[in-house]
Amino acid sequence: MIEIPGSFWKDYELLDSGRGEKLERFGHTVLIRPEPKALWKKTLPDAEWRKLAHFAFRLSSTDPQKGRGAKGSGAIEDRGTWERLAKTEDQWYITYPGGQAGLQFKLRLGLTAFKHVGVFPEQAPNWEFIYRQVNRLENIIPQTSATPGAPRVLNLFAYTGGASLAAKAAGADVTHLDSVRQVVTWARGNMEASGMDGIRWIVEDAMKFVQREARRGNLYDGIILDPPAYGHGPDGEKWKLDESLFGLLQGVSRILKPANSFMVLNLYSNGYSAALGETLVREAFGLSAAGADYHLTSGELALNDRFEKILPLSIFVRLER
Repeated sequence: MIEIPGSFWKDYELLDSGRGEKLERFGHTVLIRPEPKALWKKTLPDAEWRKLAHFAFRLSSTDPQKGRGAKGSGAIEDRGTWERLAKTEDQWYITYPGGQAGLQFKLRLGLTAFKHVGVFPEQAPNWEFIYRQVNRLENIIPQTSATPGAPRVLNLFAYTGGASLAAKAAGADVTHLDSVRQVVTWARGNMEASGMDGIRWIVEDAMKFVQREARRGNLYDGIILDPPAYGHGPDGEKWKLDESLFGLLQGVSRILKPANSFMVLNLYSNGYSAALGETLVREAFGLSAAGADYHLTSGELALNDRFEKILPLSIFVRLER
C-alpha cells in the first residue's frame, strides 16, 4: 500500500525530483533539498530548478547522495548550509486544510542547519488517519467508559506537531513529547497559530516516559511514534533505532488501552520495510496472526511529483482495536 498527500493540499507540491535532490513548493516558497532516494534523472533542467527556487540546501559533504540522516536525527551527514537564490522570508506559514471537515491547522516553516524545514509533507495520510481514529473513539468512549472524556493521545518523537494538531483538531486530549526543547517550543507556536490550546508539552526521553507511565498504570486511547534512526534525550540518553525500537514498542503495548484504541508507527530508516514494521508491532503487542479484535495495516508514505515519479520516504504501521 502506497499513500500520498491529497490533491486538496494546495500549500505543498513536489515539483520535480532526481539525481539525489527534490524541488518542492511550500506555500509560495520553493526549495531544493537533498533526497538520497531520488535515484532517477531530473525531468526539468538544472537551470529551471534554480530559476524556480528561493533556497537550495547544500550538504557539508558536497555529494547529495550522502544525505542519509533520519528525521530529526541531527546526523552529521544532514548538516549543511542554505544558498539564497531569490529574495523571500526565512520563516513563513503554510496551512494544512485536511481532507475531512474540521481538520485544519497551520505550520510555521523555517530554514534549519539539518535540511529540515518544520514539516514532513508525506505524513499527511497519517494525519488523516489520526483524525479519523479520534473521531471514531469519541463515538465509542461514552458507551464503554464509566468516566467518559476526550480520547487521550500520546505523540512520541513529536517534532513540530503535525500529528498532535491533527489529534487536537478532532477533540483529543493530547500529550506531545520530544527530547528537544526548541522543537517543542516550535510546536507550541504552531498550536497557537492554529487557534488551538490545551496540548500538554513534555521535554523528555521517550523510553523513560513510557516506562514511567507503565509503572503508574496510565493508559492512552491513541499513541503515535515517529522515531529517528539515532538521537539523544535531554539528559544525554542515547537512542538507536535498531537496538531500542522493539523494547519501546513493548512499553507502548502496556500503556495503550487493550480495546477501542489505535497506534501509528512511522519509520524513516533505510532498510526498514513495511513487513518488518508490521512484524515488530505484532510481536511487541503479542498479536495473534488470526486475531479478530484488531486491524493491522502497513505500507509506504510517498510523494508524487508533477511528472508522476513516486518518491517513497517512510513506512507506516497502523493498529486499530
